[in-house]
Amino acid sequence: MTPTDTTGQPLVELRGAGRSYGNVRALHGVDLVVRPGRVTCVLGDNGAGKSTLIKIVSGLHRHTEGEFLVDGAPVRLTTPREALDRGIAAVYQDLATVPLMPVWRNFFLGSEITRGPWPVRRLDIAAMKRIADEELRRMGIVLDDLEQPVGTLSGGQRQCVAIARAVHFGARVLILDEPTAALGVRQSGVVLRYIAAARERGLGVVLVTHNPHHAYMVGDHFSVLRLGTLELSAARAEVTLEELTDHMAGGAELAALKHELAQVGGVDTSGLPDAGGLAPRSPAD
Repeated sequence: MTPTDTTGQPLVELRGAGRSYGNVRALHGVDLVVRPGRVTCVLGDNGAGKSTLIKIVSGLHRHTEGEFLVDGAPVRLTTPREALDRGIAAVYQDLATVPLMPVWRNFFLGSEITRGPWPVRRLDIAAMKRIADEELRRMGIVLDDLEQPVGTLSGGQRQCVAIARAVHFGARVLILDEPTAALGVRQSGVVLRYIAAARERGLGVVLVTHNPHHAYMVGDHFSVLRLGTLELSAARAEVTLEELTDHMAGGAELAALKHELAQVGGVDTSGLPDAGGLAPRSPAD
């Protein structure tokens, strides 16, 4: 399938992009478009190339083939700082937070506000607390005590603090690396709600995940990577959750697995797809 969603000028665009490490080609011929106010979901199993794609867009690694455009202009980012200067921020699974520090300190970690003349400048604690509280509330996060260690927050709340921090410091493109991977059902729902809130604020969101159900809840466009290449690129209206799951899981491999399991007694293989694609539906569907 080819994407049909053309709403908004692209903030970030990859055209046939790839990355090789010596003789190893980790990513090849990948197209990706990130638009304001849209959630672009990048899905794939382990080893599909998701991490390499994140590293290219966030400026950690240079692409070795294809084009990388920001606001329509070709770029070759060499550091994450260059990406941040262009409004591209990544929130990784470890969140880059210090568990024993207060919420407001984590919010401004590395970018603290100071006041007073040099060389006796000091932290402007009141301003940082006020700004952190305002930004968190804009994302729908209300905390009674910003002095509490960030490690006492739930996993979903910590993700949302990291998202609000990136937005405050000028992110226009927000890359989220497996934000729900280590969370339960309820906390995953909290994070997905804040992803939708970021979209409503006009950000271009790149949600990297291996969970097609979470992606389909908030996604506007879906790109499925497989062994470093783009297997599927489709707008939400062009693909169903069942089809997305089939592409994500690898329909051909599941068909082969069904054939093998059919030789084993006592194993129900009716839900697995045939060689032609999706699993057959029951008459009641």
